[in-house]
Amino acid sequence: MPATAHAPRIEDLIDGAARPAAGFRRAGPRLRAAAWGVGAAAIALVVLSPLASLALSAAQGSGELWPHLAAHVLPQAIADTALLLLGVGLMVIVLGTGAAWLVSAYDFPGRRLLDAGLLLPLAVPTYIIAYAYLDVLHPIGPVQTTLRGILGLTSPRDLSLPELRSLPGCILLLGFVLYPYVYLPTRALFLMQAGNLIEAARALGGSPAAVFRRVALPMARPAIALGASLALMEALNDIGAAEFLGVRTLTVQVYATWVNRSDLPGAAQIALVMLVVVIALVAAERWARRRKGYAATAQRPRAMVRQRLRGWGALAALLLGLLPIAIGFLIPAAYLAHSAALRIGRSGLPDTLGREVVNTVLYAGIATLIAAAIGFLVAAGPRLVARRFGQVLIRVASLGYALPGTILAIGLLSPLAFADSALAAASKSLFGAAPALIGLGTGGALVIAYLVRFLAVSIGTCEAGLARVPASLPDAARMLGRGPSETLRQVQLPLTWPALLSGALLVFVDCVKELPATLLLRPLNVETLATHLYGEAARGTYEDGTVAALLIVLVGLIPVAVLLRLGTPARVEG
Repeated sequence: MPATAHAPRIEDLIDGAARPAAGFRRAGPRLRAAAWGVGAAAIALVVLSPLASLALSAAQGSGELWPHLAAHVLPQAIADTALLLLGVGLMVIVLGTGAAWLVSAYDFPGRRLLDAGLLLPLAVPTYIIAYAYLDVLHPIGPVQTTLRGILGLTSPRDLSLPELRSLPGCILLLGFVLYPYVYLPTRALFLMQAGNLIEAARALGGSPAAVFRRVALPMARPAIALGASLALMEALNDIGAAEFLGVRTLTVQVYATWVNRSDLPGAAQIALVMLVVVIALVAAERWARRRKGYAATAQRPRAMVRQRLRGWGALAALLLGLLPIAIGFLIPAAYLAHSAALRIGRSGLPDTLGREVVNTVLYAGIATLIAAAIGFLVAAGPRLVARRFGQVLIRVASLGYALPGTILAIGLLSPLAFADSALAAASKSLFGAAPALIGLGTGGALVIAYLVRFLAVSIGTCEAGLARVPASLPDAARMLGRGPSETLRQVQLPLTWPALLSGALLVFVDCVKELPATLLLRPLNVETLATHLYGEAARGTYEDGTVAALLIVLVGLIPVAVLLRLGTPARVEG
């Protein structure tokens, strides 16, 4: 037999070098896989249990409850929710896609400023923009007061502006806050994929409108669908803006049914209807991206050539780009800063502000640390155990991001109560005393809700970081005798640290901004910045909530600063 028949493969050399010399160490991979499997089962149970609990809670309702909901509550709530999602969807698609094309295809003075500024509305939660504009556009607010002074009017009744507390007002404000969800992926796709095709279409004599409509827009459809679905998820999850503006969406009805009427089964039944809407949104997003793919080459994609605008065209482009920035960020941020300064100068800082900041940072910080650790382990799962099983776990663990905070809060009640009861029984049988609650009614419930809701953010960033580690480095570590877990800890974790940190920052900011889950699961007599702001707005004392709102916006600028580092240069055509 030829000698080459026994030539070892590089995989055999790697496996042989990494194989433990001692026999008792051979059980290491099995124990590691078993431990990881137990942890994976626990994560899947925590993520999936709210859905099962939601169905059980809804089934406990009386037979007379559902006909009442179906006749008097759900029709209006479903209609308002459907119209809100339709209006917000159209707005974010138009604003996000138009803004992405404007800064990607054209060059004009101020374009770089717009390129960064168009992300700023991400820093403003939906409930804060509603809170701000309700005071700005109030009959005795700065806008109407200034207009009456210009027109020589004295009474607020002499000037009538369109009512902001309406469904169109809610659509308008949410659209100007949520459009960056479409702008960001669409802009990235234009810059990375469109260059050669756009230039070919221009060379064939296509007008700017025809190039956008027939080439750029169809190619951007997957990115638009993805961004629009995320924006609609946020609109569906909103409770503060909709309630402040008088729109009775499904989310608002869930909160009202649970808190105001003390009817948990009824709230669970409405939440199930919300879950159907969520599933429909996810299905629509996948349908919009069906059988869509792009040819890839080994070469770096050619950047799009930007057309230079001058004169009136450049001024019009600049003003169009500034409009969503002004409405979505500059006006509410300026109002909050001005009102907060007046509030501090007149009455000082609110007495409870320090405690609320501590509560906010404490709960968000604990959830962030746990999410970062679990996110890294879940993302690294395919490298430690079977790849297919690891990918399944990643999908399961990411489901929580699609659950609105109200659905998640209701779904966690029964599992947390069961866990507390089981722990109390076990402790009483072993030690003769039952511990205090550690889940339901405590900060633990809030941390778990944050973890389930935003674990997908940590997993996604860790996956992206691990994917950037060259395969040659883990292979070299294994040839030097390191096992998979040692390679992960000594090689991949240090190289993935920037992505892990970025994901942790995003999770922290999302936890700080989250209102529905915080409002429903916070411990008694515990306020965070978000719930304090909600309470002040509900009472109509807007000035007392401006400091908390400004702090939330300032924290929200952190992910914007991270995202601003992701820029792609493009050439400019003179």
